[in-house]
Amino acid sequence: MEVSFFGSRVQALSMDQVDAYLEEALVQGKKTRIYTPNTEIVMEAKDKAWIRDLVNSGDLRLADGIGLVIGAKMKKIPLEERVTGFDVSIHLLKLAQREGYKVYFLGAKEGIAQRAAQEVEGDYPGLVVGSHHGYYEKSSLDQDLTQDEEEIIEEIQRLQADIVFVGLGFPVQEVFIHKASQRLGRGVWIGNGGVLDILAKEQKRAPEIFIRLHLEWFYRLIKNPSRWKRQLAIPKFLIQVITKKNAVKIVREDFNENESKGN
Repeated sequence: MEVSFFGSRVQALSMDQVDAYLEEALVQGKKTRIYTPNTEIVMEAKDKAWIRDLVNSGDLRLADGIGLVIGAKMKKIPLEERVTGFDVSIHLLKLAQREGYKVYFLGAKEGIAQRAAQEVEGDYPGLVVGSHHGYYEKSSLDQDLTQDEEEIIEEIQRLQADIVFVGLGFPVQEVFIHKASQRLGRGVWIGNGGVLDILAKEQKRAPEIFIRLHLEWFYRLIKNPSRWKRQLAIPKFLIQVITKKNAVKIVREDFNENESKGN
């Protein structure tokens, strides 16, 4: 099932369904772009068609935000499970280790991606074949790739990475994934924000009690009060869900992987 939030389409998939999809995609060598919108992204995409189109071009578009789950339930739409970019990333590492796939880390400050690779090495030896920081010259969606981007893509291709973690923040990471995956035509690409910082032990994920209570957003706000303006996206989103009739609606009853493919 696909659910539209102000035009941004999210697939109502469980973690088990995501795992099955990714296993098949890797076996078959399918290009797979994973985007994980939350309420903040949905609200930004609501008034910006290019962002909405970019999100909707993903092959997997997963609800990484409890606000989306709550908004769907308010409209009696069964979007039961929040599937986070962090959880999908960890599942990808386990899958790569089990099946012998190669992983590449891109993003974060100088040294973070490399440190994340070193930390991951302890649990998954030989898994990460390369890394690059996120401080390089970037292009916008309608520009040609920069020289830095060309070199990163060439390295990913040379190392034959099957899975690429892109932690550049929204929408920069999605723009890069869109362009790079088109160039290479294969691999699983996931835009996963601050996952590299957590893997590098530069930051901590919320304690389990906050995760179980769906209060990760509150934990991040406590740790970083300057995020309060960003967190306003959640109440704004829920108010508009209540007041706008077609804010949230089912746009597809099933999940057809062939028709889910973006360009």
